[in-house]
Amino acid sequence: MKAIAITRAAAEGSNIPFLTDIELPQPVAEGHDLLVEVKAISVNPVDTKVRAGFNADTPRVLG
Repeated sequence: MKAIAITRAAAEGSNIPFLTDIELPQPVAEGHDLLVEVKAISVNPVDTKVRAGFNADTPRVLG
């Protein structure tokens, strides 16, 4: 499946792209899980805050 991931932190005011398209294995729904097909996405304010203080393992998938 396709996903959008943060690959690195960016300096404040930087216009360097920080989101990257990546390919992940198709998830499998188990138990009470549902698997849905996503038609559209957006970047939320919290995504920019994650970018500002990014210190997790890379890549980190948003959402």
